Amino acid sequence: MRLLICWRRKKRCWRKKAAAELERAKEFSKAKNKRAAIQSLKRKKLYEQQIEQLGNFQLRIHDQMIMLEAAKATTETVDALRTGAAAMKAMQKATNIDDVDKTMDEINEQTENMKQIQDALSAPLGASADFDEDELEAELEELEGAELESQLLEPVAAPPVHPVHAPANKQPARPAPQKATAEDDELAALQAEMAL
Repeated sequence: MRLLICWRRKKRCWRKKAAAELERAKEFSKAKNKRAAIQSLKRKKLYEQQIEQLGNFQLRIHDQMIMLEAAKATTETVDALRTGAAAMKAMQKATNIDDVDKTMDEINEQTENMKQIQDALSAPLGASADFDEDELEAELEELEGAELESQLLEPVAAPPVHPVHAPANKQPARPAPQKATAEDDELAALQAEMAL
């Protein structure tokens, strides 16, 4: 870090010197002293080369720092993987496949026993759990018929009434609501039957 700070100071110093040499070259050029002006431009170029070289050194150091950080991360990753592999190996040594099979057999046996106990407890007292399929299908057909009959007896909904647009300053008179009569109910039932 100190080296980088030192190089920054050198770069600033060399930039100032390069700028001063450029000014001298301009002055010598005005004074028609071509040889001195060229010498000043050469010194300016040397300072600029030094500045560029320092910049390259800094890039190399930054590149090296990045590579070191990446190498450190890689080393830590490999160490973590190595530790995990050792732990897994130790666990596998402690666990035998025969023990696992035996444990799974015991679990399956206990599960089957528990299922048999639950089945025994849930069975109705004195009644058989067997149902006659024909009786169940007949009952289902009876339910479907009752549902269809109730749908047929429902009145048909009246078509939606569209609002009448009236001028903004006049409000239309509302018609008095009409009560459904027995004839309307019969008509609705007749329409429902004809819709079949």
